Amino acid sequence: MSKKYKFLDQSQCYFVTLSVVKWIDIFTRKEYIDIVIDSLKFCQQNKGLVIHAYVIMTNHIHLVISSKEMEVELEYILRDIKKYTSANILKAIKDNPFESRKNWILWLFETEASHKKQKYQFWQHGNHPIELSNSSLLNQKIEYIHQNPVRNGIVNEPDEYLLSSARHYSGKKFKILDVELI
Repeated sequence: MSKKYKFLDQSQCYFVTLSVVKWIDIFTRKEYIDIVIDSLKFCQQNKGLVIHAYVIMTNHIHLVISSKEMEVELEYILRDIKKYTSANILKAIKDNPFESRKNWILWLFETEASHKKQKYQFWQHGNHPIELSNSSLLNQKIEYIHQNPVRNGIVNEPDEYLLSSARHYSGKKFKILDVELI
């Protein structure tokens, strides 16, 4: 069995990415973003998830995470986040009378799952966890996360983006999630 892309040492920080299938821009609506934020907060409060850095982009999420000792393992926390968010975002899409892309989005999710047992596939498989075993790699991934909205031309400075931990690292007051600074 390959050791690549696995959570081998629960005491380490990891860089992970959660990507929507087909890179569909789902996180353009506040109600879908709120589902992700609520799930992350729940896992912080109840499962020992520690978030060190994050960014929520329109079609993917980057995180630098670890877990508190004697709590739930990271792979199970991410599994639960993906399961909860996919079910609830799909429900929100179906129930939203103002979602102009509803049929197209649901068709893409259904097509992506057509060869699987479930009806819809929301998240791409895997999180590709990268163990951040030294401070250089850790700082590189945090910088990568914070620069993501800048590289995409959404903001000029990382801390201008509301859905990012860059605000925490720069000392700005309005923050979405609790972050344990490195």
